[in-house]
Amino acid sequence: MIDISSSVMQFLLALIVAGPLLGAAAALLPAPPGLKGKSPQQAVLRHGVLVTGVILLAAIVLALGFDHDHPSRIQASTDLSWIPALDVRLHLGVDGISLPLIVLTALLTFLCALYSYFKRPEGPAPQAFVALILVLESGTLATFAVLDLLLFFLAFEMVLIPMYFLIARWGGKDRGPAAWKFILYTLLGSVFMLLGLLLVGLDSGTFDMVALASDNGRSLSTSVQVTAALSIGIGLAVKTPMWPLHTWLPDAHTAAPTVGSVLLAGVLLKMGTYGFVRVLLPIVPDGARTFAPYLAAFAVVGIIYGSLACLALVREGAGGDLKRLIAYSSVGHMGFVLLGIASMTPTGVNGALFANIAHGLITGLLFFLVGALKDRTGSTDLDALAKETGAALYGRAPRFGGLLAFGAVASLGLPGLAGFWGEMLAMFGAFDPAAGLHRGAFLTFTALAAFGTLLTAAYLLLVVRRVCMGAVPEKAPEFADVQGYEFAAWTPLVLLTVLAGLWPAVLLGLTDPAVHKLLAGGAS
Repeated sequence: MIDISSSVMQFLLALIVAGPLLGAAAALLPAPPGLKGKSPQQAVLRHGVLVTGVILLAAIVLALGFDHDHPSRIQASTDLSWIPALDVRLHLGVDGISLPLIVLTALLTFLCALYSYFKRPEGPAPQAFVALILVLESGTLATFAVLDLLLFFLAFEMVLIPMYFLIARWGGKDRGPAAWKFILYTLLGSVFMLLGLLLVGLDSGTFDMVALASDNGRSLSTSVQVTAALSIGIGLAVKTPMWPLHTWLPDAHTAAPTVGSVLLAGVLLKMGTYGFVRVLLPIVPDGARTFAPYLAAFAVVGIIYGSLACLALVREGAGGDLKRLIAYSSVGHMGFVLLGIASMTPTGVNGALFANIAHGLITGLLFFLVGALKDRTGSTDLDALAKETGAALYGRAPRFGGLLAFGAVASLGLPGLAGFWGEMLAMFGAFDPAAGLHRGAFLTFTALAAFGTLLTAAYLLLVVRRVCMGAVPEKAPEFADVQGYEFAAWTPLVLLTVLAGLWPAVLLGLTDPAVHKLLAGGAS
């Protein structure tokens, strides 16, 4: 890659975390007269594109300067004392596990800002919209960059209020109840997580995640580890979301604006699974091992349940909503991530991390497409879209229909695309779980997960048939194909989905050494 000094790398990571907050504050200030242009509202949307573009550029430079020969080592590290009485530190750093998530977050946020500039969100003045997007970006990036348990909790919570207001103020039908359900579920989960984090930090005498991972639970009794794993795990499971704590997700996705759904699926759900890998597995390994079979069982139920819910929604005459269907599909896809984590093997955890990135790319693209479809037709109701002959996107808007079909086959795990590798590796990990886990149970989980892939293919192919195929009605209204700004926002997701599918070593080369070190208790 490129040779960048450690001080510059530290600056880049600090800019990535703090830059969006400064941009959010600037978005609420009046625009200078020379920057207003024809519309002050467009000026603030342009500001959002500029700030998120700078953060994306900084993330790309950080990735280029990252030492790919030693991805298990914490790099771009900043470690300053913040609250000496509690030994809480401003500790930032990245390794092969967090770097891909930082780049994914910066990319999706930039694409959302770009899309919003051309397709202005309906609702209140966009100053608050841009500020909330930037605060949400800062909190998410901080979650992946901080290496102190209390800072991790603060960053984890920082995203809740922006997402609540994005749903409540710029969302669609039933946005108020959906926003309240989102905030109540996630805040309740956060209470459990905070108690577990405090138990670990106070009992061990430090909140430093690197030191705790190196200790690998040796300074914590088994009872403390089990209690902490249960408490922290509940909080992370709500955010993931894991069945049966998922019920806030379909409502939130259905009501959220397009970019809110993209960020919720592509970024926020990853915070929960990242916490399982970064906190539970290395810091309380005995507790994680105790609950691993239960985590795997809930994950598999989520895979089957999510697929069956999608099949019910896509059925003709069911009045299913396409956004709601994709939300339920996320419950199934995140089930594969949790199954890989529950195996506690390098193969399974690598698969989980790969599936995280793949889900962010593919589901982000699908929510963009469904939002654009609603803008064109005024509905995401599958029966209204398909009518008797199908929406016939192939005939009315072939490029749009082709992109929707691409997103569907990528989501079902077609070999050669990103969705395939994560789910396959997660099942490989569950097929041969870590020592101490009951192999017979995990073989059953693997078989059920494999059956879930068949159900996933069934409902996604039905979506393609109902929405893309069919004869074009003689008096069909005009239907715009992919616009230039949409092409700019969606093309990176398509290209990266193909790249990750054809060249998985790019991502696995980063995560694998870091995962081995994490599972070995800090030993390379």
